[in-house]
Amino acid sequence: MKVYINGKFYEKKDAKVSVFDHGLLYGDGVFEGIRSYNRLVFKLKEHIDRLFESAHTIMLDIPLSKEQLIKAVTGTLKENNLKDAYIRLVVTRGEGDLGLDPRKCNGHASVIIITDKIALYPEKFYKNGLEIVTVPTIRNLPEALNPQIKSLNYLNNILAKIEAINAGCDEAIMLDSLGYVAECTGDNIFIVKNNHLYTPPQCMGTLRGITRDSVLEIARKNKISVHEHVLTRHELFISDECFLTGTAAEIVPVVKVDGRIIGTGKPGKLTLKLMKEFKELTKKEGVKY
Repeated sequence: MKVYINGKFYEKKDAKVSVFDHGLLYGDGVFEGIRSYNRLVFKLKEHIDRLFESAHTIMLDIPLSKEQLIKAVTGTLKENNLKDAYIRLVVTRGEGDLGLDPRKCNGHASVIIITDKIALYPEKFYKNGLEIVTVPTIRNLPEALNPQIKSLNYLNNILAKIEAINAGCDEAIMLDSLGYVAECTGDNIFIVKNNHLYTPPQCMGTLRGITRDSVLEIARKNKISVHEHVLTRHELFISDECFLTGTAAEIVPVVKVDGRIIGTGKPGKLTLKLMKEFKELTKKEGVKY
């Protein structure tokens, strides 16, 4: 494996950043998780746009243009001769001192691109469905650390993941400060009720997921009624279908929430249709390399 760091490629064992990098010391940086399918990087431009938006909000200057970053991503995939891959694109504040002041950093943000394989959930969950549980850790408040920012500080999500694991589940539902459903630790959440599709709005502590937006696009093209509004746990419990979306997860069905069986207890028809349509979309939406 070759890892891209600031314009050069390094073997995995030699791919290193300073221990004084504020990305390590304070989670001071941003990232994107991206997928390529048969030498097509899915929604790469959208991912790059979101990366720049996150960086702009935390006042982090990315030392490459969007076009240069796209070439760096595709170049890293070519360097590793990967047709299908997961791409982790990371931009850190760079090397500084042990204090918080970002002005003490060297002024050179670090750009890191890792290309590898990833399987967020075992294949059995895509066939039989996933069981998830609501956890005590709430999603970050937008007024504190806005979940729209894909920052390197992911402790909020990790704590929720630990609570899910302790409860015997692989994924957790995170609520917002008002008790409404926000999202899961690494995925957006959808439900189906009476052939209508529902998902929490972006203002409720949720990330503007690229896969989430793709599912909404697919649904609208298929004349499926879509609603973005607040959801309660009760609405999850009585839904006909439930599924999660994310770059690494793609679309994974949910068949049990907090011990309640969802619908028939099997992946629903609309979920399966969206999974199929999404697979088709990955074959034509993106940047070739």
